[in-house]
Amino acid sequence: MFGFNKKENNKKKQVIAYVHTHWDREWYREFEVFRLRLLKVFDNILNMLEQDKLPSFYFDGQVSALLDYLEMRPEKEQLVRDLVARKKLFIGPFYCLVDEFLTDGICFMKNLEIGMKIAKNFGCEDFIGYFADTFGHSKNVPLILKDFGIDKAIVWRGCGDLPSEFIFNGVNTVNLIRGYFMDIFSSDKFIEDKAKFLKSNLDKIAEKSKDILLLPIGADHLGIPEDISSQIDLVNQYLEDYEIVLASPFDYFEKVKFKEKYNDELRDNSKTFILQGSYSARTKLKQMNTECSYKLDLANKLQINYGNNYANSIEYAYKLLLQNQAHDSICGCSLDTVHSENMVRYNKIIQIANTIIEEIRTPLPDNLSMSFKYPDKYKLLEIERDYIEAGTQVVLQRKGFPAKLLYDTSKIPVTEDYTTLYTLLKEFNPDAKSSDKDVFVDNFEIFNKNIRLEVVDGQINLYDKSTCYKNFIEFVRYKDVGDTYNFAPVVDDKGEVAVIKSFKKIMDGALRCGIRITTSFFNVDVYLNKKSKLLNFKIKFPNLLTNRLWQVRFNFPKKVTETQSEDMNLLIKRKFDADYNMRENLPQERGLEAWTNTAPMQRFVWANGLGIITHGLTEYEVYKNTLSVTLLRSIGVISNPKNPARTTPAGPPLEVPAAQQLGENTAEFSIGFIPVKDWATYVEEVYPQTILF
Repeated sequence: MFGFNKKENNKKKQVIAYVHTHWDREWYREFEVFRLRLLKVFDNILNMLEQDKLPSFYFDGQVSALLDYLEMRPEKEQLVRDLVARKKLFIGPFYCLVDEFLTDGICFMKNLEIGMKIAKNFGCEDFIGYFADTFGHSKNVPLILKDFGIDKAIVWRGCGDLPSEFIFNGVNTVNLIRGYFMDIFSSDKFIEDKAKFLKSNLDKIAEKSKDILLLPIGADHLGIPEDISSQIDLVNQYLEDYEIVLASPFDYFEKVKFKEKYNDELRDNSKTFILQGSYSARTKLKQMNTECSYKLDLANKLQINYGNNYANSIEYAYKLLLQNQAHDSICGCSLDTVHSENMVRYNKIIQIANTIIEEIRTPLPDNLSMSFKYPDKYKLLEIERDYIEAGTQVVLQRKGFPAKLLYDTSKIPVTEDYTTLYTLLKEFNPDAKSSDKDVFVDNFEIFNKNIRLEVVDGQINLYDKSTCYKNFIEFVRYKDVGDTYNFAPVVDDKGEVAVIKSFKKIMDGALRCGIRITTSFFNVDVYLNKKSKLLNFKIKFPNLLTNRLWQVRFNFPKKVTETQSEDMNLLIKRKFDADYNMRENLPQERGLEAWTNTAPMQRFVWANGLGIITHGLTEYEVYKNTLSVTLLRSIGVISNPKNPARTTPAGPPLEVPAAQQLGENTAEFSIGFIPVKDWATYVEEVYPQTILF
C-alpha cells in the first residue's frame, strides 16, 4: 500500500539520490544556443553548492561542458576548483561523452587522456566511467577504463534484464534501471503526486536492486530546483518503503556489492531503446569521422617520432574530433545546422592532420621510409610528385603547388610554380623476384593470382582461387519510413535490385587495373592492385530519392550465423538468427523498439570467409545467407512519432531535410577472402600506417 502519512519503518530501503544534468552540447538546438542555457543552469548549481543547498553535483562525466561554461564565466574558475576540492562537484573523466560503437579505441583513449588531465588539473580525483545515455555499450570499453585506473561504471541503454549491480568485463557497473531522466522534482505537481510517481519508479528499481537503490535526479539540459532538499524531505514523509538521501554516486558504490558477471556487449533493446538506425544516419558524417580518426592518429604518430613539436596542435584537433563524436553528433540525429558545424570541425581536423604529415615528411630525403607496422611486407602505396617517377603508375593527376614549396617556410609559391601534380602508384618490394605483372583486365573480368571478379549474364561473380561465388554482389534499396534514430521498413516492400547494364575497362597498368560496372542505380568502379587479395570498390552517385535505404549485398552459399567486426580497434564476435525478419516482428505495444539483425562496425566486418573493409560505412545487416553493408540511408526527420519500428518518440519530431542526403554521395569499400586472424594486416593495406617519402 502507498502511505500518505509519515510512518516509522526501520525496514525502509535507502535510496541514494545524486543530482546531475545530462548535457548534450548540441542536439535539437545548436551548440551556442545550448551554451547560453548552460550559463543559467550552472550559475544556479554553483550558487546552490556554495550555499550548501546541495551536498554535491555530478556534472555528467565530462569536462567539455564545464570548459564551455568557464569560457564565458572565467571569474567562476576558482569557485569551481574549491567545490571540486571539497568533493561537492564531480567532473570527468571524459573530455566529451562519445558514442561507443561509431568511435575507435584510439579516440576513446584520447578522450580519457585529455578529460582526466583536465579534471585532475581542477583537483578531481574520483572517476566513474559514465555512460548514462549512450546507445548501447561496447564490451571493450571496460578494458580501456581499467587501463586508466577506473574501476567503476554507470550504464543504461542495452542492459536488458541485468540487475542494478553487475561486473561488466571486470569493472563494477551500475545499471540505471529507470534511466537517468528524472525530472519530477521540476514539475508543478503536488508533493503527494510526486511521491506516487517516485514510488512507482523506485519499486521497479527495487526489483533489480538489493537494500540500497540509486536514483538519478536530473534530465537533459535541466536546471535543479532550489528547494530540492525540502521537496525530498516532504516526499519522504509519504514513502513507506523508501528513504531518499541526497549524496553522490560514489557513496552508492561504497555501499553495494557486485557479484553477477557479464562479459558481452550491451545491445539488448528489450527494456530500453538503443536506436540502431543511428549507425547509418547521415553517412557523410561517418565517412568524415573515419577519415579524421585515421589521419589524426597518423599525424600524431609521425610527430611523436619527430620530436613531439605538434603535441598541442594534435590535442586541439582531438578535442574538435571528440566534440563531433558525442552521440547526438556522430549518430546523425541532430539539427541540420548542428551537423553543418560538425562538417566544419571535420574539415579543420583534416587540415591540421594533413599539414602536420606534409610538414614532417616534405623536408626528409626521398629514399626514406618509415613504417609503424609490418615493415617487411610488400607494399603498393600512392605518392604525389610534380614529375613522373620511373617504375611507377600514374593513377591521378591534378593542378597545384608542390609540397616542398607549400611547407618550406623560407619560400612561398608563385604563379610559375603552379604545375601538374601526379599521384603515382609505387611498388616497395622486399622480394626482388616478384616484378612480373600479375594483374589483368579485359572486356568482362579483372583478376590477379589471388582473386577474380567477372560480370556475366547480368551478374557479378567472384572467384577465390578455384571457388566461384555466383551472383555474389548485388546492390539493393528499400523504402524507409523511419527517422534518424531507427530504420523502419514498409512491410510489403521487397526492395529493388540494381540491373547491370554495361561493363568497361577504365585502367590497365602493371600495378593497378580498373573496371566500371554501370548499373541502374549508379556506376561502380572496381580496382585491383598487383599481388593484392582485396578488390576495391568506389561509388559516386547523385542521390535523387528520399526515404530510402541503399545497401551492397553479398550472397553466400550458406547462412550467415556469425560475424566478427571491428570494435574499439579489436574484433567482436556476434551470433545471429539468420532467419529472423524484422518486417515480421514490428512492435505492437507502446514503448517498444523492434529488434533488427543490423549491427555497428568500425572499419571491418567478416563473415563466412569474406572480409569487408569500409571507409566510414558503419552498419551491416544479416539475413539468411546474405550480409549487407549500408551505403546510404536517407530520411528527413529526427524522430518520427509514427515510426512503426519504435512505438514511442525518441526525440523531438523536427524536420531535417539535409539528412535525406540528396545530391552527390560516395561509398568506398574493399572485399577479399581473407583469414579473420589477419584482419589488421588487410585493414592496414587500405589504411596504410606506412608513410613513404
